[in-house]
Amino acid sequence: MIVVTRLNGTRFAVNPDLIERIHESPDTHLVTLDGAAYVVLESLAEVVELIADYRAYVLSKARDLPAVTGYPLSLVPPAGPEADAGSSAPEPPRK
Repeated sequence: MIVVTRLNGTRFAVNPDLIERIHESPDTHLVTLDGAAYVVLESLAEVVELIADYRAYVLSKARDLPAVTGYPLSLVPPAGPEADAGSSAPEPPRK
């Protein structure tokens, strides 16, 4: 999340992955994927820098995670001993 400031001075956090576009005219408008628009005090360049810093932070945190060996990155649980060792796809259910 990045923290930005409304025109009235209140601060709020927005998920930068949901920002569709940012434009200045002269105020900075953040428009999200669902069409919500927010007017903020930060300039377009400042918002872009906040997003870049956030992404760098996420990458640095991921790099600091302990390495886990022996398990490939997958959403499918490792195959049991009866599965073919060369196959990474689960077998379809048997009827």
